[in-house]
Amino acid sequence: MAQDASQSKPKPQQVFPFSAIVGQAELKLALTLCVVDPTIGGVMIMGHRGTAKSTAVRALADMLPEVATVVGCPYNCNPLHPSPMCTFCNDGHKRTAQTGPVPVVDLPLGATEDRVVGALDIERALVDGVQAFAPGLLARANRGFLYIDEVNLLEDHLVDLLLDVATSGVNVVEREGISVRHPARFVLVGSGNPEEGDLRPQLLDRFGLHARITTITDIPERVEIVRRRRAYDLDPLTFCAHWEKEQVKLSKKIKAAQKLLPTVEILDACLYAAAEICALLAIDGHRGELTLTRAAGALAAYEKRTTAGAEDVLRVAVLALRHRLRKDPLETTGDEHRIQRAIEDMRAKQKS
Repeated sequence: MAQDASQSKPKPQQVFPFSAIVGQAELKLALTLCVVDPTIGGVMIMGHRGTAKSTAVRALADMLPEVATVVGCPYNCNPLHPSPMCTFCNDGHKRTAQTGPVPVVDLPLGATEDRVVGALDIERALVDGVQAFAPGLLARANRGFLYIDEVNLLEDHLVDLLLDVATSGVNVVEREGISVRHPARFVLVGSGNPEEGDLRPQLLDRFGLHARITTITDIPERVEIVRRRRAYDLDPLTFCAHWEKEQVKLSKKIKAAQKLLPTVEILDACLYAAAEICALLAIDGHRGELTLTRAAGALAAYEKRTTAGAEDVLRVAVLALRHRLRKDPLETTGDEHRIQRAIEDMRAKQKS
């Protein structure tokens, strides 16, 4: 296989630095954990307009190390380890490598199912008389991010389809005489405004983590948000250069966590804590425990630890469980308070 290091995709215009985002610790943690371990299942971000939801997604992707891809491959395959499902990379022709930023694909609200999953290549069918597959947005998002703004306004069947693919990492298309399986492993990020409605519980439950973002009320922080944004708008290059050291530091930390993750041991205490808090909160199914243990492992790796225990579970419990709670009309406290109460009970039990 030949690699041409001189070939690279052009660098996009400067993106607002992830490290420069003021506050929103919950949002940043959720996104970071899903990058460390994509099997967590993506992030649902609900919050008011103008709270840096889309900015954070693009900023995190821009900060990650560039990825090597095969020139011309519609699935962004790794030149050294192309997917066995990729017909482009496994047909025997020479593979040339290029490097570029991590893909971030926006899914517009009006997108059709064919546009998302792929369909028959009409041009080749008419010109060459052959049935060929035209990859869709899921193919472009492989090894990157798929971002859906206002996901709560997207048609339910499309959300269901996206969640299935995000979980399996494989897109299966069978239509018009075509049967195709191709890699589609990406970090799914959906965002929305709670005032415009929520996803159905059956769909919401399938997102790994749920970050809830509110408008910052602290005056000094609000002032700092405006100050940083004005500095960025006036001179993006200088502003990004100022934050470059922090960006590199965080990028290295995430890369080290990804490398450490396979060696992290999930202790029995971690498993029991995940099961106990899900039982306390009467969480339906077992996605809660699975997400808790994966997120706990990712948190341990991010903090350079080789074991994940009960405390890691409790630290990610709100993110992993707030969207899985049964709605109780007689409950006077919010979802987050119910989880915090369960966390406090478990910590008190551990101390006694």
